[in-house]
Amino acid sequence: MRYQAGSIGRVFVARFDDGEDFLAAISGLARKENIRAGVFHLVGGAKKGRIVVGPKGDEMPPEPMWQEIEGNNEIMGIGTIFWTDSEPKAHLHMAVGRGDKVRVGCLRHDARTFLVLEAIVMEITGVEAKRELDPASGLALLKL
Repeated sequence: MRYQAGSIGRVFVARFDDGEDFLAAISGLARKENIRAGVFHLVGGAKKGRIVVGPKGDEMPPEPMWQEIEGNNEIMGIGTIFWTDSEPKAHLHMAVGRGDKVRVGCLRHDARTFLVLEAIVMEITGVEAKRELDPASGLALLKL
């Protein structure tokens, strides 16, 4: 295990409206406010997106199992923000539910808000962390 100690810096409260791409907006907020490291919580609704619900097997690099978010769903999630080179990258795991169907996964792209989605974004100061491409997994992993 590798770790660093930091502190909570600024705290942002955000609201995303119907149809807004909230994953892109979180990264946009990090870029605009120069949040180099952070954690965020989401609660509200989503109506579109693709989540990875696990790898198909144990091989490296992992082959993702995808599921589409369709229709209006309730969501809650937690994510991190760290930069890769000159861009912030939001990494979000969330629960998505509608009726009696609930899934948990990693949201990768093109996420759209249903009605309203609220976020609390907390900046972490005093750490030197970034995402770097890991050749074995093919993923941008956290490097301390």
